[in-house]
Amino acid sequence: MVTDRQVRKLMEIRNREKTKSAAAAKAGMDEKTARKYVRLRKLPSQVRGPRTWQTRDDPFSMIWEEAKEFLDLNPGLEAKSLFEHFQREYPGLFSDGQLRTFQRRVKRWRVLEGPGKEVFFPQQHYPGDISESDFTCMNSLGVTIQGARFDHLIYHFVLTYSNWEAGTICFSESFESLSEGLQNALWELGGVPQRHRTDRLSAAVHKECNPEEFTDRYRALLRHYNLEGIKTQGGEPHEKGDVEQRHHRFKRALDQALMLRGSRDFSSREEYAAFVQKLFAQLNAGRKDRLAEELDVLRRLPHRRLDDFRWCEVRVGPSSTIRVAGNTYSVSSRLIKEKVRVKLYAEYFDIYYGQRKIERIPRLRGKRQHRIQYRHIIDWLVRKPGAFENYRYKEDLFPTTRFRMVYDELRKTHPARADKEYLKILYLAAKETESGVDEALRLLFEKQEPVSLEAVKKLVNSNHNLVPPREVKIEAVDLGHYDQLLKEGANAQT
Repeated sequence: MVTDRQVRKLMEIRNREKTKSAAAAKAGMDEKTARKYVRLRKLPSQVRGPRTWQTRDDPFSMIWEEAKEFLDLNPGLEAKSLFEHFQREYPGLFSDGQLRTFQRRVKRWRVLEGPGKEVFFPQQHYPGDISESDFTCMNSLGVTIQGARFDHLIYHFVLTYSNWEAGTICFSESFESLSEGLQNALWELGGVPQRHRTDRLSAAVHKECNPEEFTDRYRALLRHYNLEGIKTQGGEPHEKGDVEQRHHRFKRALDQALMLRGSRDFSSREEYAAFVQKLFAQLNAGRKDRLAEELDVLRRLPHRRLDDFRWCEVRVGPSSTIRVAGNTYSVSSRLIKEKVRVKLYAEYFDIYYGQRKIERIPRLRGKRQHRIQYRHIIDWLVRKPGAFENYRYKEDLFPTTRFRMVYDELRKTHPARADKEYLKILYLAAKETESGVDEALRLLFEKQEPVSLEAVKKLVNSNHNLVPPREVKIEAVDLGHYDQLLKEGANAQT
């Protein structure tokens, strides 16, 4: 078979040789073949037509019609799943080594005979026109706060023209988180775009007890900033592709930044939040030119922010608890049967009675959880110790691990009066000092002395210096010693 290289050589030497047969011989081909390519002025690869014949028998000929029926009914069916189906249906007919051949056959069918694929149409973006936002889960990055896993979300805001972005740490897709994150982004940006695109916010709506209320509050938020709201179609995340793509790129950038930092553990949430904001500033540094175009056409901010909270009214039940946003919290027993107003923020809520703020309680994440403060109910638990054993929220009444250890120990040594004795110790912690009682328990455990209310009270009242063993005292270093060493070194060299 004549190659392209031979024909190129023929074209180079045919005018330098005396005869065409000599040129053909030097190019390594027959004279008749040489005349053909001289006449065509094309290379063999350009003349050669597509191969339409098979060089070997089709191993899937007997099942291919059946395979096409499966693919016609379900075009998304994977070739591997279909291949494994035929292996089960026809034992011994197909080997694992034929999988790649079958996959290529299915791929060719999809291209030539299968249904058309979805077409995505690139969009033209304009300065100051559209912003997009969405929540993204950050748990996969493995961030910890003082060694404890820090599961959280980021409310992510992006301008589609310049790709300027901002984010706020949050813990749920609630309206309060959305309101706080959107307003943080707009005030950091210093202006308001024409339109704002989100998904259908179904996750946040379903988490509200009243979806209509959520919709009304979201519309009020948009009106306050003179923003036109745009919603994507259900199940079409590509319609807000800018923020989806920024989710991916931001997570990757944060992951790389954490690798360079050498640790994913932070001393506090504030330190981690500052780290995240620094990364956003670094990412936005290269977008200043296009951002400047947007800033020239952004609308002005309103005179003030909209409140990031909502009010609700609940009645305190006979168990001295209230139910807020799907979770149970304890309150002072003085409020039983009374209605209280709750000022609900994204991460905490304030309790008001008679225009007076009584307490601030951190919000729980998720639903159907509970937070019972033993100080709210200990007065009555001491009077009703029999209620403690089967109390629904019993596990919340062990402030530290040592309190749990004490209770377990009392159950072993004095099972008849364990509940009553433990509640008295807990009452002492509520009325005196929880940390003092905890350290007294530590000391008793270390000395292997029996734990009782009298022993704990004696240690707490004696103002015993209960220094935890993890504390290490280091004497101050006298820097004068270093000066003396330097002088001695200099004298030795001279």
